[in-house]
Amino acid sequence: MAVGTEQYHEPPSELPAATRTFARLCTSLTEEAEAIGWYEQRLAIEPDRDARAIMRDAQGEEFKHFSMDLEFLLRRTPLWREIAEGILFTEGDIVEHGEEAEEEAVEDEASRGVPVTGSESLGIGGLKEDSA
Repeated sequence: MAVGTEQYHEPPSELPAATRTFARLCTSLTEEAEAIGWYEQRLAIEPDRDARAIMRDAQGEEFKHFSMDLEFLLRRTPLWREIAEGILFTEGDIVEHGEEAEEEAVEDEASRGVPVTGSESLGIGGLKEDSA
């Protein structure tokens, strides 16, 4: 595979520009999440206070970029945004909120006449079962 096309699972030349941009942001989101995790590990073992301060600042930058990538994706995927709004910044059981938000979002789409292909589930419940 050519350099710079690892985020594609289909031939990039066959994908619309918006899909390629979407894939780039998904890849960026993943890279930012990995960087946040790497800094967390470094911070856990770094004894030097000044070095930790620099790493914490860098980690904050990565989180800012992660958040911007996520917001971009959510703005272009209304169903995801609706589900995220039912989960983020809430108290209580995260999985329960996720299940409820997914169900409500799919019902909302169906009531607006948006075709639901395949299962009415986005697969989130399946992920929960796999991790159990």
